[in-house]
Amino acid sequence: MREQIDNDAAGAIVFDADACGQIRADWFDPQAWRRRNALRTMGGGRGGVAVIDTPAGECVLRHYRRGGMIAGVLGDRYLWTGAQRSRGFREFRLLARLAALGLPVSAPVAARFVRHGLFYTAGLITRRVPDAQTLAQRIAAGTPDSALLHAVGVTIARFHRAGAWHADLNAHNILLNAEGVHLIDFDRGRIRALASGWRDANLRRLRRSLLKVGAGAHGEAAFAATIWQPLLDGYAEGWRA
Repeated sequence: MREQIDNDAAGAIVFDADACGQIRADWFDPQAWRRRNALRTMGGGRGGVAVIDTPAGECVLRHYRRGGMIAGVLGDRYLWTGAQRSRGFREFRLLARLAALGLPVSAPVAARFVRHGLFYTAGLITRRVPDAQTLAQRIAAGTPDSALLHAVGVTIARFHRAGAWHADLNAHNILLNAEGVHLIDFDRGRIRALASGWRDANLRRLRRSLLKVGAGAHGEAAFAATIWQPLLDGYAEGWRA
């Protein structure tokens, strides 16, 4: 990718100039895409995501929004600490780095921040993973087979071997399609020195998420045998690869 930055009075946009020669501020406005009849769907995530048809291809537009109790106070605003530390710029560059390593992520197209005094708002545009379901959706539709869970484990291990820490590894951020397994939503993620502590914490978070979406509906023993162990076996294989 060829990174380029455009600054304006309101903020700045970083984008992949190889994906699209120029990206305007209205690319980050879902209603602008709706007026062009280029907005497919909206929904999901804290701030909502929009599937949009862009000159760079089918993409996903995500607006950053806080979660938890602080969302009631700050909503979609974040404290300004500099352009390079803004949520969109950081995730854009992390995704670019992971994609360059050959890891299956949703490739970044553009990110933007808009200054509001001491605060800013932000958005991110990534390429859409085609014809994909989340691991949570597959579980809701029925128990995934062991080969699929094994592949999920192998993929997570690939990211961990590269030092890629996902801040919220859960069943909704794992996408599955005919091409394989992808990890999405690397907000607050980063590259870390290899250590068992954060890797184990990532897996524990995923385990809690799987139980929360119903993977353990038939009991702990069934969950361990049909869901968790195949995933761990894949993870062990991926770590050794």
